[in-house]
Amino acid sequence: MTLHPILAALRKHKAGVTLIALQIALTLAIVCNALFIIGQRFHAINQPTGMAENDLFLVSQQWVGAPSADQPEGVEKLDAMLKEDLAALRNMPDVEAVTPTNSLPLFTSSRAGSVGINPGNGSYDGSSAGTARTSYFFLDEQGLTTLGLKLVAGRYFHADEVQHYSGREDRTPGMIVITRALAEKMFPGKSAVGQVLYADGSGTPSRVIGVVDRMQGAVWAKSFAWNVVIIPTRQANSFSRYAVRAKPGRRDAAMKAVQPLLYGINPLRVLDDETAVMSFEQIRRDAYRADVGMAILMGAVSIILIGVTAAGIVGLTSFWVGQRRKQIGIRRALGAKKIDILRYFQLENLAIASGGAAAGIVLAVALNFWLMRDFGMDRVPVPWVIAGVATVLLLGQFAVFVPARRASTVPPVVATRTI
Repeated sequence: MTLHPILAALRKHKAGVTLIALQIALTLAIVCNALFIIGQRFHAINQPTGMAENDLFLVSQQWVGAPSADQPEGVEKLDAMLKEDLAALRNMPDVEAVTPTNSLPLFTSSRAGSVGINPGNGSYDGSSAGTARTSYFFLDEQGLTTLGLKLVAGRYFHADEVQHYSGREDRTPGMIVITRALAEKMFPGKSAVGQVLYADGSGTPSRVIGVVDRMQGAVWAKSFAWNVVIIPTRQANSFSRYAVRAKPGRRDAAMKAVQPLLYGINPLRVLDDETAVMSFEQIRRDAYRADVGMAILMGAVSIILIGVTAAGIVGLTSFWVGQRRKQIGIRRALGAKKIDILRYFQLENLAIASGGAAAGIVLAVALNFWLMRDFGMDRVPVPWVIAGVATVLLLGQFAVFVPARRASTVPPVVATRTI
């Protein structure tokens, strides 16, 4: 069967053909970009943080009437209170390791800055040459064990290397541990162990003593998610956070026992019933709640668009079948088989869908450029666009099948009844 009679017939229905083609083009442009965004969201949600996430939870608390961290004696008292909490938590029967921390990967509250390879060039935004944005985590000698990080070079901190000072004090650490991603960025092609970095434009060097394989920063730090600096410090503040690793399978029991234990040590503190003790599973869920919601919304929009487009194809084809019953009957009377009628409508739809897909490719690319410019989205890979084109073409073929099959059942006698 040639396309000439099909195109000739379509020219008589320009309005309907144009509307369906535009609908297909719009569906392709939106669905292609939407599915790509959904894919990116789920990739981010499922990527590992670099920690052993099972059996890990975070404790957040605040002392009431705590000493001021503005005076040296207040810092010492706060540090003594913090160490008392740490000792009690580490002695719990269901606990394996504990470290004080300012935050955890994916936690909403985090500290960020930048490091540079030369003194004074660690600009905060990491825009200067030889600098990089980074997240900072303050941990003690049990930080590696507690978080389940994998050391790939050098060593970790010893207990006597962990400092303590006011959380309001901006002190440059003498030694740091960094992630592999940051090491490769700052020292490409050579070992980072023994090298020095300068934090936040400081002129005081921080020596790299170890490299961990992988550790993620805050959930909002998307552009520098894997650039992390670990600092050996217990910060003295009126509030504190403890990362706790429970023994295998004992996380829930340990979480239930934390609040009574801490209140027993010092009742002058606040432990919020909902956020004081959070499993890392909950932290991950909260961190990606917006991404999951966005993925569900875009998925629903895509399904609705596909459904509306399919309904439009079915409706238009059904209308044309009703208009062409006499022509179909004549063709059947002249020897056309059912498969010939079915193939005619399938090819007719393929011609319309192909035109719509061609326009949809242009719209999809234009929409992607706009999203890249204004929202920082990545470029949609060519295979995604090709898959989108194949999807709308298959959608058209499935949608047209029922009315086309109904058209193929029109008997030849219809031609004589309508003359």
